[in-house]
Amino acid sequence: MTDTPSPAPGKVRVPAGELRAFAAALLEKGGLSTEHAATTADVFVWAALRGVDSHGIARVPAYLELLAKGVANAAPDIRIESTTPAAAVLDADRAPGPVALSVAAEEVVRRARATGIASVGVRHTVHTGAIGYYVAKIAEQGLVGLGFVAGMPNMGYTGVKGAAVATSPLAIAVPAAAHAPLLLDMATATVALGRIRQAKASGTPLPEGAAATEDGTPTTDPEKAVMPLPLGGAKGSGMSLAFELLTSVLVGAPIFSAFHSDDPGGRKHRQNALLIALDPAAFGSDADIFTTAVDTTLDTLKGLPVADDADAVYYPGERSTAVATERGAGGIPVAPKVWRALTESAEHFGITPPATV
Repeated sequence: MTDTPSPAPGKVRVPAGELRAFAAALLEKGGLSTEHAATTADVFVWAALRGVDSHGIARVPAYLELLAKGVANAAPDIRIESTTPAAAVLDADRAPGPVALSVAAEEVVRRARATGIASVGVRHTVHTGAIGYYVAKIAEQGLVGLGFVAGMPNMGYTGVKGAAVATSPLAIAVPAAAHAPLLLDMATATVALGRIRQAKASGTPLPEGAAATEDGTPTTDPEKAVMPLPLGGAKGSGMSLAFELLTSVLVGAPIFSAFHSDDPGGRKHRQNALLIALDPAAFGSDADIFTTAVDTTLDTLKGLPVADDADAVYYPGERSTAVATERGAGGIPVAPKVWRALTESAEHFGITPPATV
């Protein structure tokens, strides 16, 4: 996850609460119900607060387009199917990811409370948003949360010519007592697609081994780069393929094989996910004892000798929590291009944008 504590020149700042309400109003005008619009806006603002701007408020215009084109279903019939107490499959009926996965997170917590460990697979959703949001919600309930996503192939695979697998993310959240939860949220790609677009806009060379041309040839030239390469080569591509099996294939909604088939429908945008919740009590650990032990582990890490080129030792999610505190107090920075798109949508829908600071 990328931490960006200070806005770049030209960016405006908007208080988190006002930005959340603004985004929800736009999404509701775009067709979502009041409840679903609020849920989706909350996911976007959560990411923006933590400095993950690629999955933050900049996603609103894209979601409005998905809704307008019918790619995302504004009135989904979300159904939960289950044959065992510890597992379920949620059919999202093309609901926006924040809507579907928020329901799945609530369901997996409810089941884990009863069974100790539970999983909910999500099929037929559209863009999950920041996967860290959902596992963080699980951790807020005192449980350990894990999440995996599989999407449309847009990344290279070791030994394959061209795009083969998806930049599928994983996220893990572990609650603590005195510390903010550990939150590992990462993709299986070396760099995000957004990073390639940013490099192209600025003319900045990409790191070695980070991106490739359309035929899969590695390049540092942002003008030639069209897709990211997997993190760690065969490790990242192998993880992405495994997530396809753990999500898409497991819930009976394959993406990879359909995408690479002759069926034109195989390239229709969709994503699948898997959320898992573990109750520490099921492993013989009292909740307070567990979170205190987590604190001890994190304190031990932070107490290790600091390398010469580092200012401190951080655990996953610590710096983004600090960014959220700073942005919560001073407002969320919004890039001029994004703000322009939002205000144009607001004018179209007859909505008054919030004041900037």
